[in-house]
Amino acid sequence: MMSVSPVNIRRSALQTRLSHYTHLTAEERGALEQAEQQERRLVAGALLVGESAPIDSLFVVQQGWLHSAVTLANGARQILRFHYPGDLIGTSSIAWSQAATALTAVSDCIVTEVPKANLGRLFAMHGRIGGLLYAIAAAESVALADRLTSVGRMNAIERLATLLLDIMARLRVTAGGVIDSFDLPLTQADLGDALGLTKVHVNRTFREMEARGMITRNGRRVHIVDEKALIAFTGFVDRYAVIATEWLPAAA
Repeated sequence: MMSVSPVNIRRSALQTRLSHYTHLTAEERGALEQAEQQERRLVAGALLVGESAPIDSLFVVQQGWLHSAVTLANGARQILRFHYPGDLIGTSSIAWSQAATALTAVSDCIVTEVPKANLGRLFAMHGRIGGLLYAIAAAESVALADRLTSVGRMNAIERLATLLLDIMARLRVTAGGVIDSFDLPLTQADLGDALGLTKVHVNRTFREMEARGMITRNGRRVHIVDEKALIAFTGFVDRYAVIATEWLPAAA
């Protein structure tokens, strides 16, 4: 189920994310606010955009989690990315008029719409924002390549550990500080479809990580016990904490 309502006056999560990397001027913040249009609320499991459906907008995640996924010829699902507050999603479809992936709410969500025409005007008038969004998209592509490498070359425990570290690193950007635990709204089926594992294997892998003292769980809350050790175990690289901005044009 999805509903539409006027844009809330709260600060956009996209502004929070961009401000992690550079100071935004009042004019840039105003331009970002102008780019975002109507607000949509989705319940967990609701489809925001269907695969191959017509699409002329991107979306900013304000609250909740979503995922991007494709359906294979045999009916299986492959989850490509998870999306968190502050993400500009739908960028994989910007080159076409049809959605390249299906966007589905993992938890109850709020997103705001950014028509492609608004994004084009934002790029034309505020090159520094356009450059920063481009750099963030590039970093996300590298992070996706890292995870696909883990799926292709790592065992189950290394795959799951890498994904948990990736989630925590991304959440830190908009959390306002260092965190070592987070709520995980993903089902074992979601995790399996992202990691190429069965639900049973995901459950077994979680239990093994707990037995090894890598994580603890309390309901949906996952705590990383020794982050440095887990990074050394997986070779994980944080692609979100720092993005080079010295090449961007000066603020007007």
